[in-house]
Amino acid sequence: MADKPRGKPAGSAPAPGPKGTEPGHLGVDDRGYVTWQWREDSDLLADNTLGAAERVRALVDPRLEIKDDDDPANPITSNPKGLKRGYNPYNSGTLAKEAWKKKKSLKELSKWIELRKKVEKKDGE
Repeated sequence: MADKPRGKPAGSAPAPGPKGTEPGHLGVDDRGYVTWQWREDSDLLADNTLGAAERVRALVDPRLEIKDDDDPANPITSNPKGLKRGYNPYNSGTLAKEAWKKKKSLKELSKWIELRKKVEKKDGE
């Protein structure tokens, strides 16, 4: 089989910029593990909160966006069948059980039946 030339994958990162703009590169330490080696920059190498913030800022992909979870166009719906049929993580909705209905008192039902019989007797007379 002939090998086909492979292009860049669709979701790959953009090509690196000029040599001085990269925050660092992959390197190998003395034990043979691959590690990230920061470029020689006092802001990036600082061992304080500002240095940590600079390192995070250097690694953030500018193509990413932050979106709110509460999207009014797609509200979360209730899915009571999800408790019986199974959980679908992509379209399950909330899995809250329905509220319990108050139990009916059989004593009250007996009284109502007796009262109904009495009313029927009076109507029949």
